Amino acid sequence: MRAALMIISLAATPAAGDISLTFPLDCSLGDTCYIQQYMDHDPASGNYDFACGSLTYDAHSGTDFALPSLSDQAAGVDVLAAATGTVVGVRNDMLDIMQVGPNAPDISNRECGNGLVMQHADGYETQYCHMAKGSISVSAGQVVTTGTVLGRVGLSGQTQFPHLHLTVRQNGQNIDPFNTDGVQTCPDPTRPSLWDTRIATPAGGIVTIGLTDAIPKFDDIKAGWADTGVDADGPAMVGWGYLFGVRAGDTVTTRITRPDRTVFDRSEVLERTQASIMRAFGKRTPQGGWPHGTYRLDVIHLRADEILDQATAEYVVD
Repeated sequence: MRAALMIISLAATPAAGDISLTFPLDCSLGDTCYIQQYMDHDPASGNYDFACGSLTYDAHSGTDFALPSLSDQAAGVDVLAAATGTVVGVRNDMLDIMQVGPNAPDISNRECGNGLVMQHADGYETQYCHMAKGSISVSAGQVVTTGTVLGRVGLSGQTQFPHLHLTVRQNGQNIDPFNTDGVQTCPDPTRPSLWDTRIATPAGGIVTIGLTDAIPKFDDIKAGWADTGVDADGPAMVGWGYLFGVRAGDTVTTRITRPDRTVFDRSEVLERTQASIMRAFGKRTPQGGWPHGTYRLDVIHLRADEILDQATAEYVVD
């Protein structure tokens, strides 16, 4: 996942009396994790994020820091304390089961899943949700410092993908750490922020790409199983991209370059605004099989004729 064009949060240092937050996951933003959803700023039934974009949904109360796949979650990604504080509540016994399908458990009044709440100075509070069962390593009453490992990203509670949901409150009121005053004037390069460093906040992009011998199932992509490569005599060569934060009017181009530098590709103008999508394109294997050599896959995400994100990978067919 490589973002070519990002909105940068041009936030000033938190003011005196404000909490100062550090990034809450042990991952590389834009590479091994990404921000899937921000807090909703629309007081009515619509939704828009802190940058007047579409990376949120109605009444979303925090920020979702997502992992690219279930295999990444299974490998283990630590959740870190975003600020020094006192743990005031922990839940650590819910199963890691996504809320899709008929066998999903009842999570009424436990939508946060496994998680914890910390209290900080000046009426601030942070809540961490959807953590892995049994992974939380702190307990109620414990004082923890910034950067302390709290547990791991999981799939518990109301979730359909592996992520950490972080909510920030002050005196019981939800606060967006990317825009603390809630004033929506776009564009606004001086939004007051609680983050201690600048955080790149792309308005959408590419999570991951891959090459395989058939159009993959979306579930296999989200599980991390779909980037299999191809054999010279396989049935087809298909390039795919997994994207987030797409908007109606965006263009997704999937391009495969053969060893002799000839290209086959497709560009599609998207008709819907969606939180995440998969797009795939390819060709059947020619008679005699694919020529041996290195093939290059490019997936390009355009918005208003500018490259929002682009990802490239190479595969050897022999």
